[in-house]
Amino acid sequence: MVNYYAQRLDLTFGALAHPIRRNLLKRLARGEASVAELARPHRVSAPAITKHLRILEAAGLMVRRKIGRVHKCRLVPARMEEAERWIEHYRTFWTERLDALDQYLKNNK
Repeated sequence: MVNYYAQRLDLTFGALAHPIRRNLLKRLARGEASVAELARPHRVSAPAITKHLRILEAAGLMVRRKIGRVHKCRLVPARMEEAERWIEHYRTFWTERLDALDQYLKNNK
């Protein structure tokens, strides 16, 4: 049986692994933008930006719609929220472990 939650997390973290994709998401967090607007600050080719956008779409982090000849992109925060919940789970786990270690070290000086 395939674990779809794990696959979604893999796609999300894979998409977040590249600085250009993180910058694209940062821009989209301010609102919808055209592909041209998203590409403008980056020194990469149009096909490279398109590839990055496809990866973000596959991860479910953004959606694209076509208005005439213009492609508009919009952030989809739900997948980021899933990743945040995963991180928070492990932050709690490690905080508890480190607190226990701290207490052990204080008690066994």
